[in-house]
Amino acid sequence: MPPINEIHGLLIADRERTTGLISSLSGNIASMVEASRLTATDDEHDPEGSTIAFERSQASTLLAAARNHLTDVDAALARIAAGSYGRCERCGQEIARDRLMARPTARTCIGCAAAG
Repeated sequence: MPPINEIHGLLIADRERTTGLISSLSGNIASMVEASRLTATDDEHDPEGSTIAFERSQASTLLAAARNHLTDVDAALARIAAGSYGRCERCGQEIARDRLMARPTARTCIGCAAAG
């Protein structure tokens, strides 16, 4: 397993990036909603309406994914604090170093992850 302080640093940096992304996406969505509220366009009949709706939907999907990722990062940081980080939640075996370096939020070993 990689040194916990190295993983902790990766997770903290990831958390900062993710919270920045959440803030940015939230602002973009708020701007889109405000802009559409201030105009009297009819999305159904406006040729740009479907584009606006798609962009808002895409931003909302990205925001949900970022929030889910932040939850995973916070859970990994909590496992570090609890001393259980790096152990598979299913089988209890140690999670491989390469997996933790690639996915610091991993909760399961490769074998259990592949088993679904």
